[in-house]
Amino acid sequence: MILTIVQFVVVLGALLAAHELGHFIMARLVGVEVEEFGFGIPPRIFGRKVGNVLVSINAIPFGAFVRPKGEGDPTVPGGLAAASPWSRMAVVAGGPLASLLLGFVVYVALFSQVGRPDTSIIQVMEVAKASPAEAAGMLPGDIITAVAGHPIATPEDIQAITRDFAGESVSMDITRGDTQLTIAVTPRANPPEGQGPVGFVMGHPYFSIPWYQAIPVAFSTLIEQARQLFSLPIRLISGAIAPQDARIIGPKGIFDIYSAASQSDAAAASSAASLPAVAVLSFIGTISIAVGLTNLFPFPALDGGRMLFILPELLFRKRIPQRIENLVNSIGMLSLLTLMVFITIQDIINPIITK
Repeated sequence: MILTIVQFVVVLGALLAAHELGHFIMARLVGVEVEEFGFGIPPRIFGRKVGNVLVSINAIPFGAFVRPKGEGDPTVPGGLAAASPWSRMAVVAGGPLASLLLGFVVYVALFSQVGRPDTSIIQVMEVAKASPAEAAGMLPGDIITAVAGHPIATPEDIQAITRDFAGESVSMDITRGDTQLTIAVTPRANPPEGQGPVGFVMGHPYFSIPWYQAIPVAFSTLIEQARQLFSLPIRLISGAIAPQDARIIGPKGIFDIYSAASQSDAAAASSAASLPAVAVLSFIGTISIAVGLTNLFPFPALDGGRMLFILPELLFRKRIPQRIENLVNSIGMLSLLTLMVFITIQDIINPIITK
């Protein structure tokens, strides 16, 4: 567990540092001076000047930050607030773009290694011990084609149907090799921590492809992740997805997902045909893209919120007063920190289901 925690801190820190590196590179490209590039959250425990930039190591080992010169003061020459609106937009957009690019590159490497997923097929990847899935005779490699007589197209279909049949026997049509089977399973209303109602991990089978074909597959995966994220509010309001299936998670929840991915890779390592770090690579790609997309939401203190303040200046050549922007972003940051505390408490009390 200690090793997993250390690995998680390093991986998450690297993902967030890559995001901040995007801000840093873009700032340098447009001529905005950067005073500090920090790893972790202050208080500072170490710092050294590299050129004109202070590179610091901070006490709380989560995240990273870039401190541009004159970020909130347009009277500071060479600072961010004094730069042109297009330069400020570029600096703000640099972070999300870097996160999206990193996730895309990781996906290309992943699909080059494992192949292309066939998302039209729902496959059983892992069966939990002492679960309804194990009791029903479900095996890794089984392909689920129908539940309660309803054809299955997505993992969400299975989640919705099994939730409706909690405590009742429901039929599942599966394909095992060349054999068609129907099994009966009873989903649990209150599954153990870390398991779902049935107790198995869903996934998609992969087919080998050359590396150059991995590029469009990775791009389509990025687009689909963006579609899923930005359509989430509409699907929640319309009832297309249950609230418990769309909960927001914080560092604790993300760690639970990383831990499950790490355990999955460790279990697969015993197989001679296994590929290294597939689940962890998928985690890195997914989280990196999620960081980039989430930061584009037009909420104060997020990159998307900062872009929103620059738009009037680009469109109407009228700048929102800096004091108002600073105040709104401060309120937004306080709101985000409060929300993060609430989410972390939720993740501790009600851990996410990984199976």
